[in-house]
Amino acid sequence: MEIAPGHKFKTIEEYFAAFPERTQQLMEGLRATIKKMAPEAEEKISYNMPAFMLEGMLVYYAAYDKHIGFYPTPSGIEAFKKELAGYKGAKGSVQLPIDKPLPLDLIAQIVKFRVEENLDKAREKKRK
Repeated sequence: MEIAPGHKFKTIEEYFAAFPERTQQLMEGLRATIKKMAPEAEEKISYNMPAFMLEGMLVYYAAYDKHIGFYPTPSGIEAFKKELAGYKGAKGSVQLPIDKPLPLDLIAQIVKFRVEENLDKAREKKRK
């Protein structure tokens, strides 16, 4: 399916349906891993891509022609920069090639880190 410029996705399912089956399978695996590590997180579309919220933004992800973008915020990238060294990325993102298996164990660790970070920040705010 060709995504029209400016198209706004309303649901995760609609987002997934816009991509080839192989990409959908990768995103389903990524989504399941995030849900497993953050079962209390709320799923939504934010910035026109799938996202998870838990006491604030947790992680985003998005599909592209040759990779899945995973966005665990700059702190999530920084905390795992050694493990992510083999991937292209930027301050708050990592590109996971579509032609290779996703590093779901590493993604699980990053999501767990982000959950703990967000919950710690929320507890800190409540103390003030």
